[in-house]
Amino acid sequence: MLNSDDLNELRADFEALKNSEQFCSDGSCSSDEEIDLKDYPSYTEALYAKIMPPSVSGVYLSRWDIKEIAEVAGDSMSIHPRKRMFELLMKYAVSQERMQLVLDAMATHMEEKMEIYEELMETFPHSKVVFEDKIAKAQKTINTFPHIIKEYF
Repeated sequence: MLNSDDLNELRADFEALKNSEQFCSDGSCSSDEEIDLKDYPSYTEALYAKIMPPSVSGVYLSRWDIKEIAEVAGDSMSIHPRKRMFELLMKYAVSQERMQLVLDAMATHMEEKMEIYEELMETFPHSKVVFEDKIAKAQKTINTFPHIIKEYF
């Protein structure tokens, strides 16, 4: 259950998100378009475009989240900017086995975030419309992981 400190922290995080360029209050940056992974010069850029933007994947993966995902997959990583960390994670995932470990760790992490969204929907019923969309996007992203393995290996 959320306590008042958690709620205040959530409010602060939300205000920071609203002030960032990635927040789309009118939904203008959200798209249901499929990203064709072949349109990108490298699979790292393609995966970054499909997984990292919260408007596409439904979840925000912080630098600490990426570090944790890397550790679960068997890689040790220091903190860098998010894009660089993602690139390093993809350099680690050069084999099908390692990529599967990375995607499994990422799916587990995203599912944990989805559980938080579900708890917030229960605690704050009026937020349901916001979090339902995020959960749907996150589930859609997780469902693309087998396709990623098939396309690149």
